[in-house]
Amino acid sequence: MKKIPPFLKPGATIGITCPSGYVSAERVQYATIVLEKWGFKTRLGKTVGNEFHYFSGDDATRLADLQEMLDDPSLDAILMGRGGYGLSRIIDQIDFTQFVQYPKWICGFSDITVLHSHIQAQFGIPTMHSVMCGAFKPETEEKDYILSLRKALLGEALSYHFPSSEYNRVGQATATIVGGNLAMLAHLTGSNAQIDTDDKILFIEDIGEHLYHIDRMLLNLKRSGQLSKLKGLLVGSFTDIEDTDRPFGQTLEQIISDKVKEYNFPLAFNFACGHDEVNHTLVLGMPYILVVEPEGTRLATI
Repeated sequence: MKKIPPFLKPGATIGITCPSGYVSAERVQYATIVLEKWGFKTRLGKTVGNEFHYFSGDDATRLADLQEMLDDPSLDAILMGRGGYGLSRIIDQIDFTQFVQYPKWICGFSDITVLHSHIQAQFGIPTMHSVMCGAFKPETEEKDYILSLRKALLGEALSYHFPSSEYNRVGQATATIVGGNLAMLAHLTGSNAQIDTDDKILFIEDIGEHLYHIDRMLLNLKRSGQLSKLKGLLVGSFTDIEDTDRPFGQTLEQIISDKVKEYNFPLAFNFACGHDEVNHTLVLGMPYILVVEPEGTRLATI
């Protein structure tokens, strides 16, 4: 029986830490305002606004800040300040003993995929692929993608409808969703944080990659057996994708379609989740229904 972290109630406390790249205290400030409007309390970690070269602190500082929040029984969720890079440097030093006994919601995306995947692979505890602090602004706080995090934290149902693509493969699947940032998923292949994708709906997204990088990373997943037994493939935002001077010869959609052409699970593009302004929340490790039809796609918690 998998352990599901308790959903939040008004008055719950959310810790904010930065286990990867640097983020300014100013970028975090408005997130705390919105979270408190939602009825939650917030507590900032020592890494917020702290900097050490690229990172929000040296490895020991980032590890200690995250460890303290994982162990703190007064915290009900942890929202990451930003992603970037850095979790891979500390993931093997984290002690999850207290977290496994008293799990709480881990929220974030991008490099946070390392933490999501490790928790999924080792403990099977659900986490939230969600916006981080920089997404909270006066002009965005009422947007549905921001509010999707609030709904998820409160345990409310999530339901998304999004446009069709000529590259979609129609079908229906009911399965647990796993995944996140494609570069991180490929990076974790062969490690103790590699997720089990068998009989799962796999979600992928990325930013700033060349087309041939995407081709290579998907081949990594395919050659390691992570695509062959999927129940569905959900493609989120692929932002700022680049081509080489000599064109690669396939579009993003063609690259992805080509890698799964011999399988028959449903394939859905155009889900607004990832490194774009619109970034809807997914509860990784929980069951969803994915319905891909010619006129569009529906994804909902069950």
